[in-house]
Amino acid sequence: VQLQASGGGLVQAGESLTLSCSASVEGGIFDLYNIAWYRQVPGKQRELVAGISRDGSTIYADSVKDRFSIFRDNAKNTAYLQLNNLKPEDTATYYCNRRLNPDWSREIGIWGQGTLVTVSS
Repeated sequence: VQLQASGGGLVQAGESLTLSCSASVEGGIFDLYNIAWYRQVPGKQRELVAGISRDGSTIYADSVKDRFSIFRDNAKNTAYLQLNNLKPEDTATYYCNRRLNPDWSREIGIWGQGTLVTVSS
């Protein structure tokens, strides 16, 4: 299962972006996966930003709560990350991830290529 992340770009602080994570899978398979978005800044550890379980429950990093929203459209085999009120410290490469194991404390599963988000002040 390949994952394709897209939607990154250069924005100013306070603006919004929507990232997409599309999976090349057969119908009905995408529903089985838990999807996560991580981000990484060069020289720093990758961090979990948000996750959505196959039952639709979500988790968020404290730093993005009330600003970011993760959701999925199983019919389109796609998950999204809505980034609102972006801050310069949100600048990072964002990666989507899919796994069967819903343990968000573990960095497991399949990764897509990253999409770069740059927020200018």
